[in-house]
Amino acid sequence: MTEAPPPPRARAEIDLGALRANVRALRARVAPHVRVMAVVKADAYGHGALRCARATLEAGADWLGTATPHEALALRAAGIMDVPVMCWLWTSGDPWDQGIEAGIDMSVSGMWALEEVVRAAKAVGKTARVQLKADTGLGRNGCRPADWPELVGAALKAEVDGLVKVTGLWSHFACADEPHHPSIAAQLGVFRKMLEHAERAGARPEVRHIANSSATLTLPEAHFDLVRPGIAMYGVSPSPELGTSAELGLRPVMSLKAGVALVKQVPAGHGVSYGHHYVTGEATTLGLVPLGYADGVPRHASGRGPVLVDGRVRTVAGRVAMDQFVVDLGGDAPKPGTEAVLFGPGDGGEPTAEDWAVAADTIAYEIVTRIGARVPRVVVDAADGHT
Repeated sequence: MTEAPPPPRARAEIDLGALRANVRALRARVAPHVRVMAVVKADAYGHGALRCARATLEAGADWLGTATPHEALALRAAGIMDVPVMCWLWTSGDPWDQGIEAGIDMSVSGMWALEEVVRAAKAVGKTARVQLKADTGLGRNGCRPADWPELVGAALKAEVDGLVKVTGLWSHFACADEPHHPSIAAQLGVFRKMLEHAERAGARPEVRHIANSSATLTLPEAHFDLVRPGIAMYGVSPSPELGTSAELGLRPVMSLKAGVALVKQVPAGHGVSYGHHYVTGEATTLGLVPLGYADGVPRHASGRGPVLVDGRVRTVAGRVAMDQFVVDLGGDAPKPGTEAVLFGPGDGGEPTAEDWAVAADTIAYEIVTRIGARVPRVVVDAADGHT
C-alpha cells in the first residue's frame, strides 16, 4: 500500500463549498433579473482563478470578471467558453485581437482604446464586444463626463460599421464601503446621467453596472442589470463598517495554516528575531512558524499578528522574516508539527483575515490576495466533506 504523502509545511486551504454558498447568498440579495458577475481577478484574490471560476458558475454566477487580458484569455484556454467574460484593465499594445477572437467583453475608457479595438476588429474580421466605462467620480480608469459624448458617438459609429458591439455601460464606486458617504449618491447621479446620454444616442447595452461587493450588499438602488461581487464572494467583509463576514451571512473561503517547525526553551532576556524588537520577559518557550513575508505574511504585523497554536491565540514575537516568524508560547510546549492557524473562518477560535488586516494596518483584501505561490493551495469542500 502506498503511504499518503506528508502534509505540506504550510498550506492555504480553499473551501469551495463556502465559495458556492457565498455566491448563492449574494445572489439572494439581488432581484431575479439582476445578473451576477463573479470577479476572479488576481488569481481569484489568491484563491485560484480556474477552480473558483468553475465553482461560482456551479453556484449560479452568470458572468466572470477579470482585470488583465491574460487572466481572461486563461479562462477561455481552460475551456470556459460559453460564459460571458469581461476584462477591464487594458493597456496600449495589449492583445485586443485575441480578446476579440475569444469573445471577451473588453472595457474601453477612452478614444485611444476604442481606436485600438477598431484596428484589431478590422484585422481579425470579427466584431469586438466592448463595454464603455464611465468615470463617475473614482478618478481612476474610465471616461470623464466631458469626454463621454465623443466616446459614445465614436463607439456607436463603429457599431453601425459592424466593428464593435456596445454590450455594456459601467462604472465603479470610490466609497461604497463607507455607508452614507456623500460620494455614493453623487456617483449614482452622474452614472444615471451618463447612461441616459448613451441610451438617448442609441446605445442598447446588454448590461449596465456599477455595484461592487459593498454595493451588492448594501445598495439595491445601484444593482441595475448586473452586480460584481469580488471580496465578498470569498467570504471576507469589504470593510469593518459593513459588519463581519458572519454578520453579512458569508463564510471565509481561505484558511492559512502551517506546522510548527521548532519548539525550544529560552531564558528570560532572550532576544527574538531580527533587531531584537522582542525580548522575553521570563523563561518561556518559542515556536517557529515556517511562513514569512515571502509567503505573504505582512512584515507590518510584526509583534502584532495573531496565531492559534495548541488551542490558544498567540502573537508574533519580534519581526516577521522572509521565510519564518516566531511566537512566544508562554511556557507551553506543543510538539513540532502542531498546527498553527494564522487565519480562517474564526469559528474554531482562530483569527480571521480581518484580524490580520487590523494587525498590519491594511485591508483584508490584501491579506488573502498576497499569499504567495510558495504556499500550496489545498482544496477542501465543506459541503461535500472531502479534500
